[in-house]
Amino acid sequence: MANKNLNIVERLTAPTSKFFKAIRTVGICLAAVGGAIIAAPVALPATIITVAGYITVAGSVMTAVAQATVDGE
Repeated sequence: MANKNLNIVERLTAPTSKFFKAIRTVGICLAAVGGAIIAAPVALPATIITVAGYITVAGSVMTAVAQATVDGE
C-alpha cells in the first residue's frame, strides 16, 4: 500500500501477510482454549484458572496485533 497514513478501519480491512495470518490463527486458538478452561464446569485449581486467564489475554492480544498489520512493501 502506498498510503502510510491509514485510519483504523482501513488498516483492519487491508490485506494481511501470510505470517500474520498464522499468528492470528494461533492467537484465536489460544484465546479459545483459555476461555474453555475458564468456563469448564468442573472445579479446577486456582492456579490453572489463573494461567488460563493469562492465556486468554495473550491470545486476544496476538489476534488483535496480527489483524492490525498490513501487507505492504
